[in-house]
Amino acid sequence: MPNKIELRPGQTVLFIGDSITDADRNSHVYKPFGFGYVNFVANSLLGKYPTYNLDILNTGISGNTIRDLKSRWQKDCLDHNPDILSIMIGVNDVWRQFATEDQLPYAVPLDEYETTYRHLLTLAKQKCNSQLVICEPFMFCDDFNNPVFAHLRTFVEVVRCIAAEFNACLVPLQKAIDERIKEVPPKNWSADSVHPEIWAHAWLAQQWLIATGL
Repeated sequence: MPNKIELRPGQTVLFIGDSITDADRNSHVYKPFGFGYVNFVANSLLGKYPTYNLDILNTGISGNTIRDLKSRWQKDCLDHNPDILSIMIGVNDVWRQFATEDQLPYAVPLDEYETTYRHLLTLAKQKCNSQLVICEPFMFCDDFNNPVFAHLRTFVEVVRCIAAEFNACLVPLQKAIDERIKEVPPKNWSADSVHPEIWAHAWLAQQWLIATGL
């Protein structure tokens, strides 16, 4: 059975990742959760558990890779001592390997991604004893010959293995997208195959809530 998350009063729930998590969270209009899946999850939890006094934080930053998370892990994760830690990272690590030459230094190879991910999760378990929620990186794509998509899938496999290794709750987003995209074409989900439309953010939030059992 998939691992579920135990939610208790007074807990801190922290979301960290790239632009999909960030979703303009610092803008006046969308503070503090952004307009994306974190907003839908956060308000669902606050609405379902209004007496729990949950502290829900979004520390996503647009453009981030796992390397960027490592550089800010203490300040933007560990210092908050999250009881529940949700991570979505990987698509920037991949696409920069296929982007313009100036982006190549910022790409993250698979071995570094895997090693760094394990290191960050180990710190979260050791220092905070966080319950872990690991979200698969994803693309809204049905072309398995797309080189970016094909390479991303190797990162998704690593994420699945790491989730099992750390007894984390896995949110199988790419798997779920693969199933639904047969009925809803990629262009309906996203204009660029990566950044979800608002309704798709709501759908991602549903997948998160289903996977965690919350």
